[in-house]
Amino acid sequence: MEAANPWDPASTPNAAGLVLGRFVASGFVTQEMLNIAKKSASCFVNFSKQQQITNIQAEINQKKLEIELLRLEKDAADVIDPSFLEEKCHTLQHMNNHLEAVLKEKRSLRQRLLKPMCQENLPIESVYHRYMVHLLELAVTFIERLETHLETIRNIPHLDANLKKMSKALAKMNVLVTETEELAENILKWREQQKEISSCIPKILAEENYLHKYGITMPSLPYTSKIHV
Repeated sequence: MEAANPWDPASTPNAAGLVLGRFVASGFVTQEMLNIAKKSASCFVNFSKQQQITNIQAEINQKKLEIELLRLEKDAADVIDPSFLEEKCHTLQHMNNHLEAVLKEKRSLRQRLLKPMCQENLPIESVYHRYMVHLLELAVTFIERLETHLETIRNIPHLDANLKKMSKALAKMNVLVTETEELAENILKWREQQKEISSCIPKILAEENYLHKYGITMPSLPYTSKIHV
């Protein structure tokens, strides 16, 4: 059950209410002043909101920190994973065994390095055989193309002279192309003329037959105006 408001004269009378009632009756304070006094101050409201904002911001920072920790844990999962660590340990153990074998055979290896390696077979582990096959293929390809590479290197000093020769040859080719195009145009014109002449031949033969039929003789000179019948 709510307690009586001491600032409200209409509530259940108490000592504070009686005193305030007397102040109101005497005119020392008014009811409006009491109503204003009942309202909460704005500074306290803002303080409460600021406190809530601070709490929310702290919670957001906490969540960001948790997210960052989870992200780091995810990025480092492959490093701290037991299988990854086991593979690393196996690799390190293999390297350690190899170094131990090298140290045990240090004297023989030193003597062997002092001797020239000629006509000897070097043992290679089976896991590296496929790499050796690939290496031999590369070596064979390099030897096959060695002469071509050497020839290219020899021609480098003469590169400028070769470029000049190529430029001259290209200029000659351009001239030949131009002449060929002109020749092709002349051939096309000659063909057109031949077609025109071929089309005129039947007409000329028909005229000659007509003149021969009627006994008309054409003059031998083209500029003679006389016709002999």
